[in-house]
Amino acid sequence: MKTVSTKSLFRKTALIVLFGISLVTAQEWERISYLKGYWKFSIGDDAEWAQPGFDDKSWDEIFVPSPWENQGFNGYNGYAWYRTKVLIPSSAAGSGLLLKLGYIDDVDEVYFNGKKIGKTGEFPPDFVTAYDQFRNYNIPSAYVNYGKENYLAVRVYDIQIEGGIVSGEVSIFGRRNMLRVNQNLEGEWKFILGDSPRFRSRDYDDSKWRDIIVPANWESEGYDYDGVAWYRKEFVLSSELKNKNLVLAVGKIDDIDEVYLNGKLIGKTGTIKDFPNESDLSDHWQSFRGYYINKSDLNQNGSNVIAVRVYDGYINGGIYDGPVGLVTQERYTKYWQSVKANEKKTSKSFWDLIFR
Repeated sequence: MKTVSTKSLFRKTALIVLFGISLVTAQEWERISYLKGYWKFSIGDDAEWAQPGFDDKSWDEIFVPSPWENQGFNGYNGYAWYRTKVLIPSSAAGSGLLLKLGYIDDVDEVYFNGKKIGKTGEFPPDFVTAYDQFRNYNIPSAYVNYGKENYLAVRVYDIQIEGGIVSGEVSIFGRRNMLRVNQNLEGEWKFILGDSPRFRSRDYDDSKWRDIIVPANWESEGYDYDGVAWYRKEFVLSSELKNKNLVLAVGKIDDIDEVYLNGKLIGKTGTIKDFPNESDLSDHWQSFRGYYINKSDLNQNGSNVIAVRVYDGYINGGIYDGPVGLVTQERYTKYWQSVKANEKKTSKSFWDLIFR
């Protein structure tokens, strides 16, 4: 009988733990566009520069990532913009897209095809630097032109010393083996800090609420906030989903939530107590939310309203990861069955490797 020494077992286990994590990550995300290279660049500030149709032919070219001081803009502090074109392949349709922009000195705001997808730090007059934070931004599928060119624009403010997209990974990644929803609801939602039972009502007027990108931590929209906040989204059911059994996928939420459809509670993860700061957060922020919908709770031919109550206890908060949308119960069930089957297969391979 073949035996495995304790020392050998420890070494094998350690190697698998150390390298297995990166292996799992590599299997989940794959690079679909490498953005390192020359981008269009201009100092100054103009909101029109975010738009896809803006003509930037006369702009300078600058290498990304690298401080702009190293490329002819020595001593410049203030606003500047970067622009580039990126092809997203048709094969990526329906998968989650993640934009990595490395480290930006000091503050940035990012637009994809003219739509804002996130911000880190605070621009003047309430300046807050974020030079030491790595930028990760989800790209809502609704903003993407698959199989065609897309326009990425980055607004930057630097207060001193180095400025710009200075270092780190600069790429777009696609998530493999992701649940693909039938009706995508990512993009702009209505958002407000604070709490009121009126916010769940289908007929509540949220026109004065601010827009926020979903999915994304609300900190990426400038809300350095711990507490209760609400999201709302109005939609019309797509024709292919009428009179079908559905699931509302709400991705991952930091920390706990209650989800209402047309004023009715359809699901929750964790419990938001009367005094929210006494709520048990556990590890709910890591859980994927999928809430089943009764046909009778949906307006099949008119508008519907989703309202999501979220409590965040500390650090990041909000609906931060996708997918977010409607999916048939059949597709939802098959997806999670395949996930469980792959987990069993991976687990078996793990132990085979140790005791081989």
